[in-house]
Amino acid sequence: MAAFYARRLIQLIPVGFGITLVVFLLIRLIPGDPARVILGIHATPELVREVRQNLGLNRSLPEQYWIFLKHLVRGDLGHSYFYSSSVARLVLDRVMPTVFLLGYAALLTALIAVPTAIVAALKRNTIWDQLARFTFVFGVGLPSYWLGIVLVLLLSIKVRVFPVAGYGTGFPGHVRYLFLPAVTIALSLVPLVLRALRASMTETLQADFVDTARAKGLRSRSILVRHVVRTALMPAVTVLGLNIGYLVGGTVIIENVFAVPGLGQLMINSIGTRDYPTVQGVTLVFAVLVVLVNLLTDSVYLLLDPRVRGHLR
Repeated sequence: MAAFYARRLIQLIPVGFGITLVVFLLIRLIPGDPARVILGIHATPELVREVRQNLGLNRSLPEQYWIFLKHLVRGDLGHSYFYSSSVARLVLDRVMPTVFLLGYAALLTALIAVPTAIVAALKRNTIWDQLARFTFVFGVGLPSYWLGIVLVLLLSIKVRVFPVAGYGTGFPGHVRYLFLPAVTIALSLVPLVLRALRASMTETLQADFVDTARAKGLRSRSILVRHVVRTALMPAVTVLGLNIGYLVGGTVIIENVFAVPGLGQLMINSIGTRDYPTVQGVTLVFAVLVVLVNLLTDSVYLLLDPRVRGHLR
């Protein structure tokens, strides 16, 4: 187990290196000069040259990248041009809202998708099964940003049940303020998890070991929980893990719709101000979060399927 986790963490090194290189080059393809953005209406050729020299932007791209890597090895993500603060401090201040939002959305996804898929699989070709299939078709076609705006209009402005935007104070405040953005993310994940879990459960219910368990006289609830659901969860966990990793970057849009002070909002603001160090730092943290989500998914595999643990031995 320790060797397994060590190998996965070591894989983060080349992934992080590749991401830093790609982001370093792509961010510099965006039109605009950070020096001119900083100076604003006071920009003159002399001041622009001075600011570029102070920021190290007058160096060649290989030199700038090498300096960035040297600082990164020491744990220094650089200094923000726009916020006049260290990127590490900015990231630490913003990472918890994003992590809380992702965890909240994953929990809501499980609470909605798992019971619905179980009912749909047990009652195949009934009205409940048809409703589950309709949910998949309808949910996949909804743009998340549009759904978020609709939820704000209905539940924040007209009914005024939830706050329009923000993060709240304390755990209860976070739960209340992030409910709508978490639901927005969850509703885009539920159809995918629901479809995978329903198909897997339908197949598992027809397996020979389920018939054997019934022949032994085991109760239906015990068969369902210990044999069917546990086995059928594997594909659903895969779908959920992959899509949460994908939505780590997708939170950029949701956080801006609901004004959540997370990494996504920081990313958009930094791109607009050509704040190279902040964009590079936030992107690197996003990459780490994706790897950690994949690692957590593998850990769930180990808990659900003894065959995976046996393979590691």
